Amino acid sequence: MFARKILPGALLALGLGSACLSANAANFNASDTYVQLFEWSWNDIATECTQWLGPQGYGAVQISPPGASKNANGWWDVYQPINYATLTSRMGTAAQLQTMINTCHAAGVRIYADVVTNQLGDQSSSANGVATDGSSWNAATLTYPQFSSSDFHNNTTAGQCSNTDGNIDTGDYGTPGNRNNVMFCRLGGLPDLATENSHVQSVIVAYMNTLLSMGVDGFRLDAAKHQQPAALQAIFNAVKSTHPTTNAGEAIWVTQEIIPDGNVSRSDYFATGTVNEFQFTYAMRDIFRGNNGLSLSSIPGVMGTYGNYGGTWNFMQPQNATVFVDDWDTERDSTQSLNGSNYISGQTNDTVGTKRFDLATIFMLATPYGQAHVQSGYRFSDSNADRPTTSPYSNGVAQVNVVWDFIHRWGDISNMVKFRSATHGQNVSNWVQGTNNQIAFSRGNVGFVALNNDTSAWNASLYTGLPAGTYCNVAHGTVSGTTCTGDAITVGSNGYATVSIAANGGSTVPAVAIYTGQKLSGAGSGCNVTFSIANANTTYGQNLYVSGNQSSLGNWTPAQAFPLAIQGSGANATWSGTIALPASTAIQYKYIKYNPSTGAVTWEGSFSTGSGNREATTCASGSVNYNDGNF
Repeated sequence: MFARKILPGALLALGLGSACLSANAANFNASDTYVQLFEWSWNDIATECTQWLGPQGYGAVQISPPGASKNANGWWDVYQPINYATLTSRMGTAAQLQTMINTCHAAGVRIYADVVTNQLGDQSSSANGVATDGSSWNAATLTYPQFSSSDFHNNTTAGQCSNTDGNIDTGDYGTPGNRNNVMFCRLGGLPDLATENSHVQSVIVAYMNTLLSMGVDGFRLDAAKHQQPAALQAIFNAVKSTHPTTNAGEAIWVTQEIIPDGNVSRSDYFATGTVNEFQFTYAMRDIFRGNNGLSLSSIPGVMGTYGNYGGTWNFMQPQNATVFVDDWDTERDSTQSLNGSNYISGQTNDTVGTKRFDLATIFMLATPYGQAHVQSGYRFSDSNADRPTTSPYSNGVAQVNVVWDFIHRWGDISNMVKFRSATHGQNVSNWVQGTNNQIAFSRGNVGFVALNNDTSAWNASLYTGLPAGTYCNVAHGTVSGTTCTGDAITVGSNGYATVSIAANGGSTVPAVAIYTGQKLSGAGSGCNVTFSIANANTTYGQNLYVSGNQSSLGNWTPAQAFPLAIQGSGANATWSGTIALPASTAIQYKYIKYNPSTGAVTWEGSFSTGSGNREATTCASGSVNYNDGNF
């Protein structure tokens, strides 16, 4: 039987490309944080984008592989594709996928698709039933709807797999000279696609082009280290020749799964996209569990410090990294990572009798290292457990921590998403520690965090770097009218705050996290002013700030100016931010482009006012918007 061939772009014949709605990148949430809703259906993801992800500021949702796959009894079957010709998956139909993309975009949330291009499903349809789209296959004869035997690696071809069984063996990881086996042998015994093959590339390119035409904004490449860097570059060069950008006009987002093994060179893959930094995952596990003598005080040595990352664990530079506390693979073996959903007997759950998991996630979202991924799936007591058969909702109400874990909705984690966006571009400063498991640090003059992973309470007066006032501790609640739904932290005129943080071991998350976007009152309060400016034509490293004649605007000192958050992407996107200023007060201000790492600053020009600055009088109470047009 001859395998049916498919030409680049042929997937567009499905008629899906014309169904997508054009997204406006300026309407997207900031891209600092994305969430993986593991094996959620397309319909449920659409609901969650509207109910929670959009309003809470998540920049994107990573979806499980949307193509046709095996349809047996394990969660791993979605990582065993059968063909790339149709989009009928375990999560829904192509039409449901399109509706979900449109709905999430309308809510300000991008879509990143997990894609599997290294291997196809094993066994055959006679053993497993037809694939999710009804197609059949036979791994023994390498017969698939779009491929024939010449499209796979095998151990008889010169320069390919040298193992007699054709499978990757333990010794192939980390052993010099065995890099070819990692790329050319069969991972888990699965048929290994020859991604350097022109026909294989044409099929993958067509698949990605279809997803981009529907409005998908980026890709996570499964098992990237098992594929040749040059082949992946060739695939994405071909994709970008058709889609230079996403439908929303942004660069196509790409991150790659590369688990360090002492053999692979991660930098070989940087030309294609960012890389999953598993060193961060392992560091969080060891630091927060106290493995090998590590503690929170070990973080600067292990990771490096702001502007000088690397450390003793050789972390990648932040622009090359995506980070996570756990993912759907590592959480199934508690020795691999911290986790909040693994209830397997004899394994460690880092939310039972402790808040290690929460603290590590707060730390991830509080720091500027890499782009952050929050894992959210379902609870399980068997590592092979498939996704729940029940919906995450009952009559439209989210069933948090019932079967689906909804980790992305946990208050202390969800509230940190906007903290991360608000502190974008701010350096890490004022690092202090109490005991070895108590740390605190500032994010410029915008945010402050203190974490207690100790068995003793932490009572201290700490320098926050923030303007005087009362702030809601977002680890426990948010602003509601004129009060906080949780506890409040008061910052004095000297920038210090007295904190009392419980020991780790109770029901309370032992953390303080405050930032200017959750300020109740204090010096400089009275009128909440929202500043907005567009078309600044920023370059890499530059961010937008408001500098003015108020202490909360830095008193004309660029390093202490009020930072704005980008409302989309691109050099000319709108930047905005809200800050409390004195009521009924005449102010002067300007927008500046500032690079915190270099100190370089660009001031906007003069204006036809007496001072040459922008001038305004703040409101007597309530709020006001200063939509100041263009830089």
